[in-house]
Amino acid sequence: MNALRGWTLTVLMVAAVNVQAACSWPAWTQFKKDYISQQGRVIDPSDARKITTSEGQSYAMFFALAANDRPAFDQLLDWTQNNLAQGSLQEHLPAWLWGQKDPKTWSVLDANSASDADVWIVWSLLEAGRLWKAPRYTDIGTALLKRIAREEVVTVPGLGSMLLPGKVGFAETASWRFNPSYLPPQLAQYFTRFGAPWTTLRETNFRLLLETAPKGFSPDWVRYEKNKGWQLKPEKTLVSSYDAIRVYMWAGMLHDGDPQKARLLARFKPMATLTTKNGIPPEKVDVASGKAQGNGPVGFSAAMLPFLQNRDATAVQRQRVTDNFPGSDAYYSYVLTLFGQGWDQHRFRFTLRGELLPDWGQECASSH
Repeated sequence: MNALRGWTLTVLMVAAVNVQAACSWPAWTQFKKDYISQQGRVIDPSDARKITTSEGQSYAMFFALAANDRPAFDQLLDWTQNNLAQGSLQEHLPAWLWGQKDPKTWSVLDANSASDADVWIVWSLLEAGRLWKAPRYTDIGTALLKRIAREEVVTVPGLGSMLLPGKVGFAETASWRFNPSYLPPQLAQYFTRFGAPWTTLRETNFRLLLETAPKGFSPDWVRYEKNKGWQLKPEKTLVSSYDAIRVYMWAGMLHDGDPQKARLLARFKPMATLTTKNGIPPEKVDVASGKAQGNGPVGFSAAMLPFLQNRDATAVQRQRVTDNFPGSDAYYSYVLTLFGQGWDQHRFRFTLRGELLPDWGQECASSH
């Protein structure tokens, strides 16, 4: 009888664990329903071609790992390998864009890579390998990281090793284009354990973040020229907007013990001040003048949650996210919300070494 009771208790405990794993992050569950196909493809419905980007796949892999959702992680990984990486992420960088080419054809629309997606895929694989004790993920991640170092990292005179935004089209003889949001500092820190070029890349990436924000606003894109440095006042206005919003978010998510964190928060303080003053983050800011225009979408408010250091200001953004939670037609706002709100709800943290500290024991909490 005792044995039977013990067995029943075990079954009930296992069932409880499964229920908890399934419902511990309602916003992620809803995202899967609204944006991820049965096959593991993240769909951005804002484009008529029903596109999928390597970025979308990489973020979803991170969320699946943070949510302890291994079935979703495996589907996302398999779809990414089979459709974006010609069957193998060990042998190919993933193409950044896939979708409907014509009424009968679904395929890669642009074969170039996007390094922000690539580093998130690698990091998610390596951390999945560690947390789920699965060497397969570690093997794929390690091979892909070597490929990134070979195909997307360049040595820039006067700067050092830098991560290009993609394999093709960003480097000329004496000019290079960068996206400051592409390499989160915690990922840069994580990769230093693999030696060169990552050991120095963390420092050059830090320089990119600090030196390209003269008024405290990070540019979406910026150019570096040999012997001339950063081109912060080019012919066309440099804008801080939909890409750069992630820069502030990554900085806010850094471990408090990371020496880069205080420097970055100090550099980007004008963004915090502006958001606090207006109650809503700006949609666009002129990087050279600091002049802002428009209101950012709700995802921008979510991105501010880890970044704002003022309790009252954070509460205002938290309320905006709750009141205007992204629907099924706002892919980018939704991923920013999963990152920012997820962090704010303590669903995950990054360690000093850039590892994932998930909260897999969290009870089912409300998503909004």
